[in-house]
Parts: sequence; C-alpha cells; structure tokens
Amino acid sequence: MADPKSIKPASPIAYSCYFTRNREGEQFAPEHVFSYQISGTLTINNGDKEHVFKEGDYRFIRRNQLIKFIKQPPADGVFKSISVYLDQETLRSFAMEHGYQADHDRSQDAGSIIALKGGSLVKGFMDSLMPYSEDDQLIDADLQALKVREAIMILLRSSPVMKDILFDFSEPGKIDLEAFMHKNFHFNVQMSRFAYLTGRSLATFKRDFEHIFHTSPSRWLQQRRLQEAHYLIKEKGRAASDVYLEIGFEDLSHFSFAFKKAFGIPPSRLAG
Repeated sequence: MADPKSIKPASPIAYSCYFTRNREGEQFAPEHVFSYQISGTLTINNGDKEHVFKEGDYRFIRRNQLIKFIKQPPADGVFKSISVYLDQETLRSFAMEHGYQADHDRSQDAGSIIALKGGSLVKGFMDSLMPYSEDDQLIDADLQALKVREAIMILLRSSPVMKDILFDFSEPGKIDLEAFMHKNFHFNVQMSRFAYLTGRSLATFKRDFEHIFHTSPSRWLQQRRLQEAHYLIKEKGRAASDVYLEIGFEDLSHFSFAFKKAFGIPPSRLAG
C-alpha cells in the first residue's frame, strides 16, 4: 500500500503552479504549512470537514494530518499558491529564544485547517516571496531561515491561539482507534502511518486493531472501502472510475476485481 506523498518540500518555501484540468490527490502534512491562494481554488478534506480556499485566501494546515485535495485552475487561467513550511527545529529554537510555551488543551481545540485573515502585513509578506518563486531563483539558505521566522511572527500576530499551535511539540497521543479508523479509512496509508497517528507502535496498532475489529487491518480496510463504494455507486449514482481513488484504492482494475468478488457483480452493473 502506497503512502500519500508528504507535502514537506526540500525548501521551506514552495510555489505551486498547475495549468490544466482539476488535479486531485492526497498527502500527509508532517509540518505546519502557512499558505496563500494566488489564483484558482483549493478544496481540502481532512476527514472531518471540507474546506474551500479561493483566490486571495490564506490558510494554515497543522502538522501530522492526512488530507485529500482538489486543485482547480480558474477558467482560462492557472492554479497558483505559495506556502511556507514551519519545521519543528526552527519552532523549538524560536520558542526558547522568546520564551513561548503552548497550552496543549487550547491547541487541541483550535482545529486542524484554519482560514486566516489577511491584511497588509500578511499580504506584504507573501508578496515578498513571489520574486524568488516565480523567477525560479534559488533562495539563499540564510534568507529562507529569515523568511520562516518572519512567517512565525506574522502568525503569532494573526491570532492568540497560534502560540498554542506552533509551540505544541507533543507527538500524537494514544487515541480512540475505532473512531480514527472509521474517519480515515479512505486514506491510502501504510499501516506504520496509521499506527503513528494513533499514538502506537506498529505492533501495538495491529494488536489493538484486531482486538477491536476482530480481523486484520488490511482485511477490514478493504471491506470498509468496498462498503463505501457500494453505497456511493448504488445510492449516490457515482461511477466506479470516480470513486475508487476517493475511497482508498490505487488501481481501477483491482477495485473492480475486489468489488465483484465481494458483491458478486462488477461495479458497472450495480450502477446500471
């Protein structure tokens, strides 16, 4: 099973430019991301809620979460966004230097995908990144570090709760495994990633999983995804080609084979 691509790039400042039709996918966010939507629309689903960001919007995505996305260019235009990735080492150094300490409980209540207000300070910061990204220039490492620290200071000014989010360095704690799996079964994730996000070692994850579900994680995931596919195709009129990626399968032919084996007919006949 393939793990979703991490959205942490080699550089802490990343420019996304997409020209053609809508692009869909899923990713894992290992670090906080502060972004500006220059043009087009980005739709993000983290299993709890769908978030839509349009031209001129700012967003903050918290670390250690799975997301599905749709990048939609404007009519006769180009999808563009620019992002700053805030690594834990820089945040720890900043917190020690300025004496910041997070309130963990307050951090957990803040949400995982946050729409941020703009303003001249935020807009000016994002505009200052554009010459480097659009002209494809290599940004000096020292300048990158300054820009990341500037992003931290701007976020701290944007909302009081940002202190509790940015400087919460705790790793995922042991959480309700059953609720987590029902929420996130549609992500095509390696078992080690599921284990980490539920606060468990891989061995403990498998043991706890079989105790709760009375079957193996891989078998349960396939059954749960096929159930969801059956519902979407039969009750919602969706096509198999539109749902197989959405519910966690990598390949349409494999999905069709598994669906027929489970329900006795191929998904195309169910839709008819």
